[in-house]
Amino acid sequence: MPVMPPPPARLRDEVRTTAVLAAPLVVGHVSTGMIGFIDAVLAGHHGTTTLASVSVGTALFWLAMMIPMGTLMALPPSVSQLDGAQRRDEIGPLFRQSLWLAAGLGAALFVFLSLVVLALEPMGIAPEIRPGAADFLRGIRWGVPALTLYYCMRYLSDGLHWTLPTMVLGFGGLLVLLPLGWVLTFGEFGLPELGAGGLGIASAIMLWMQALAFAAYLARSKRFAPLAPFARLDPPRWAPIGNLLATGLPIGVTVMMEGGLFIVTALLIGRLGDVPAAAHQIAINVAGLCFMVPFGLAEATTVRVGHAVGQGRGNRGVRRAAFAGGVLVLATQLTGGSILLFGHDHIVALYTRDAAVAALASSLLLYAAAFQFPDGVQVLSAGALRGLRDTRVPMLLAACAYWGIGMPLGAWLGLWLGWGPRGMWIGLIAGLVVAAILLGARFLRASRDEPVATVTDGA
Repeated sequence: MPVMPPPPARLRDEVRTTAVLAAPLVVGHVSTGMIGFIDAVLAGHHGTTTLASVSVGTALFWLAMMIPMGTLMALPPSVSQLDGAQRRDEIGPLFRQSLWLAAGLGAALFVFLSLVVLALEPMGIAPEIRPGAADFLRGIRWGVPALTLYYCMRYLSDGLHWTLPTMVLGFGGLLVLLPLGWVLTFGEFGLPELGAGGLGIASAIMLWMQALAFAAYLARSKRFAPLAPFARLDPPRWAPIGNLLATGLPIGVTVMMEGGLFIVTALLIGRLGDVPAAAHQIAINVAGLCFMVPFGLAEATTVRVGHAVGQGRGNRGVRRAAFAGGVLVLATQLTGGSILLFGHDHIVALYTRDAAVAALASSLLLYAAAFQFPDGVQVLSAGALRGLRDTRVPMLLAACAYWGIGMPLGAWLGLWLGWGPRGMWIGLIAGLVVAAILLGARFLRASRDEPVATVTDGA
C-alpha cells in the first residue's frame, strides 16, 4: 500500500496548491480594485468635489452590484463539485443557465441605477456632490450587463482551477480605463470635460471590452472546448436557475451585508460635506485594495473546499483546504496591516493635494490597519462555507454582525456623538470582529462531523 504523507506534509501541499490557484485571482481582484484607485486618483486631481461625487456614485453602484456578484458566486462551488465528482458533462449546461441568470440580474441592476439618481436628495447627500454623483451613475450603468456576464464567465473558469484569465483581463481593463478616463474626465483632444460623468462612461466601455474578450477566449480556448460552453442556446430552465439562486442569493445578501456596511458608511459620511466624503473615499479605496488579497484567497478556498467535497475526502480534507487558506490569509493580512500602519501618509499623497482631505484620510488608514486581521478571517470563513454550499445561516450571522452591531455603533459614534468619519470606522471594526468570530465558529461546526455532505439548506 502507498505510504500517505503525514498531515503537516499534506497541509504544505494544500497551501502550495491554494497559493498557485489564488495568485491569479488575487492579482485579478487587485486589478478590479485598481479600477476604483484610478477613478479616485483621476477624480482627486480633477477636484475635491469630483472626488466626493465619485465616492457617492461608486458607493451606490457597488451597493447594488453586491447581490448580483454574490449570487453568481454559487457557480464556482457548483462547478468545482461537479469537476471533483467527474461529472464534467454537466458543467456546460449549468453555465448556459447561469448566463440567463446573469442577464436577468444585469437588467434589474440597470433599472435600479437609472432610478437611484432620484434618491440622492432624499438621502441627504450634500448639494455640491449630487450632480457629479448622478452623472457618474448614468454613465457606469451602461456597463452593468457586461459586468454580470463577465462574472459568470469568470466564475466558470475559477471553478475549474483556471484563474489566469481573471488576472490577464483584469489588467487589460486598466490599460483601457486609465487613458480613456483621463480623456473623458479632463476633456482632452477637443472632447468636452465631463468630470465624474466621464469616469462613469469610461468604466462602462472598459467593462464591455472585458466581457467580450472573456467570451471570445472561452469560445476559442482548447481548455474549455470539451465543455462546449457556447455550443447552443439553451432556453432558460427553472430547476438549475432555481438551484443557483437558492445557493447564491444568500451569498449575495451576505456580500451585501458586509459591502453595504462600508457603502452605507460612505453615504452617511457624504452628508457631512465634500472634505469628509473625499477623505473617506481615499481611505476606503485603499482598504478595498487590501481586501482584494484575502478575497481572492477566499475564492480559491471555496474552490478547494468544494473540490474536496466532490471527491468525498471527508471533514479532514475539507478542513485542510480551509486551513491552508487561513495560513495564507494570516501572512497577507499581517503584511497589509503593516503597510497601512507605517506608510499611510505616503499612500494618501498619491490621491490628493488637499491638506485637509489628506490629514483626515491618513488618520482613517490607521483604522483600516486595525481591521485587516478580522477582515481576513471573516472573508476566508465565508469562502470555506460557500465551498460547503452552506449559505443561509452565514447570511443571518453576517446580518447580526454588520447591521446589528457594526452599523448602529458606527452611526451612534459618528453622527450622534459627533465623532465624524472616525466614529463610523470604529463601527466597521466592531462589525468585522464579530463577523470573524461567528463565521469562523460556523465553519468549525459545519465541518466537524464526518462525512461532510453538500449543504444546500444551511442546516
